[in-house]
Amino acid sequence: MTEKHTDREYEKELTTLRERLLLMAGRVEQMIAQAVKAFVERDMDTARQVVSSDRLVDRDEVEIDRHCLVILAKRQPMASDLRFITIALKMVTDLERIGDLAVNLCERAVDLSGAAQVLRADSIAAMGRMVEEMVRDSIDAFVEGDIGKARAVLARDREVDLLYHATFREVLARMRAEESLVETGIHVQSAAKLLERMGDHATNVAEQVVYMVEGRDIRHSSDGALGSIPAT
Repeated sequence: MTEKHTDREYEKELTTLRERLLLMAGRVEQMIAQAVKAFVERDMDTARQVVSSDRLVDRDEVEIDRHCLVILAKRQPMASDLRFITIALKMVTDLERIGDLAVNLCERAVDLSGAAQVLRADSIAAMGRMVEEMVRDSIDAFVEGDIGKARAVLARDREVDLLYHATFREVLARMRAEESLVETGIHVQSAAKLLERMGDHATNVAEQVVYMVEGRDIRHSSDGALGSIPAT
């Protein structure tokens, strides 16, 4: 009876870990959407909401780290459970970093808030939607152990990279043609780069899922990188 009781407690601890990760990921997804809205619409109220959410994400990281360490110390998990927990420890770092990048994007929105003329780039909103989906799918892949969903995230990272480079070139051309757009154009390029980096962090999570399910580390390998991206 004691062993069964302990097993139930252990399963509850793992379930709690999954739920906390999903909650943190959901918060980060919302921050991405809000940060893009703040940037595109120069919405300072939404920018402030992102900053408030970042404090909650920081708290999530600390609490999940602590929960993982307690499980490791108490349960001494083996095999797949050990990989699950150690990857969760890495994952929260990527999620927290995405939250920081969302705050950075809001800082660009603040910089643009007083500008009389702003260079529009519809690709920023498109990149934001793509990165949101990557974060959501990478976390779902982790929780469900879905290797197909993880590899789909890796493929979408290439799309985000291509869109980033296209945006950079488009904005650069417009700045060259119209000097008054240089200052705001630099902020648009910076926003695109921040979103591209968010996609990289989502890709990190997806690569960890491949390791968790298949036991293969595909970081920095041809299996993980789906083709080279041209330089700007």
